[in-house]
Amino acid sequence: MTALTRRTLFASGAGLAAVTLAACGARGGAAQGPEEENGVTEIAIGASPKPHAEILKFVQDNLAKDAGLNLKITQYTDYQIPNQALNDGDIDANFYQTPNFLKQQEEEKGYDFFAFEGVHIEPMGLYSNSLTSLEEVPDGAKVAIANDPANTGRGLGLLQSSGLITLKEGVDVAQATPADVAENPKNLTFTTLEAAQIARSLDDFALGAVNGNYALEAGFNPKEQALFLEPGENSPYANLVVCREADKDNAGLKKLDELLHSEEVKKFITETYTDGSVIPAF
Repeated sequence: MTALTRRTLFASGAGLAAVTLAACGARGGAAQGPEEENGVTEIAIGASPKPHAEILKFVQDNLAKDAGLNLKITQYTDYQIPNQALNDGDIDANFYQTPNFLKQQEEEKGYDFFAFEGVHIEPMGLYSNSLTSLEEVPDGAKVAIANDPANTGRGLGLLQSSGLITLKEGVDVAQATPADVAENPKNLTFTTLEAAQIARSLDDFALGAVNGNYALEAGFNPKEQALFLEPGENSPYANLVVCREADKDNAGLKKLDELLHSEEVKKFITETYTDGSVIPAF
């Protein structure tokens, strides 16, 4: 077992139930948005454990009280439940997804959501337990990419940027599938997995395209361990706070968005994630 594999054992498993940091959602599914009471607005918000919940906890511990907010943070370890919980009214907002993923979810499931401006970027990377550079990728190598459509396309786009494949001309990368690969000189074969599984399945593949939050949970250092990493500058994959469309003008949610774009949060991100895994988007 490699050191990289040992670190992946700490990653969250796919399909695990949400882990609650602070109980929320005792609302009976009533989608009514956060309300102020005695000068404090309580916001129930769902987030991926790393880095989203960590950033929210910083806000709760350092900024929320003075802003009249109280955050009830619930951690989710997959990419499907947080939007379902938001749609059902169990939470007021979530913080874990990128614009392309949100668009795919709205189109596929009919959600009526609103996204605030991006807070941070988590570059997706190509990782391996067996290779030390892309030059070592063998002919016929097996590559793992995420199985949700938004991240399937993102993973293929990453492989194209790395020079390993070329997609068909005119293909929208956000919607690309393995069928859209035009040139594949190394005859790579693609397997789609639930995104949370890829980091801990690297022993079965030559390469895996790992989302930034799952790389963090697995203990990867993107600057040192990614064989290829998305550029952070001008990335279209900034992570968003999302709420129901009906709540987009809620004063508490607007205040939370303001705090997440504060200089204090920018400093927290840059000083906490020095390995390039999380980059402010503002």
